[in-house]
Amino acid sequence: MIPPVHCYRHMTTTVKITATGNSAGIILPKELLEKLRVSKGDKLTVTETPDGLNLKPFDEKVARQMEIAEKVIRDNRNMLRKLAQ
Repeated sequence: MIPPVHCYRHMTTTVKITATGNSAGIILPKELLEKLRVSKGDKLTVTETPDGLNLKPFDEKVARQMEIAEKVIRDNRNMLRKLAQ
């Protein structure tokens, strides 16, 4: 494995995509697991950003808040469109 490169308090490292049954996965080095404060079996939230993907430890409270927000937006779609005009 290529050693991590540290710059401006950000870590950049290369990981390899591996086969896991009929799916694919990546192996996160120990340093990344420590930085994320997660371990084997923990869940991560993957968020798409303009710069790529963001990994964060899964937070049940945040996930529930997002479900509620998405429902409110869905249920009030027309009103929100009018307000945006």
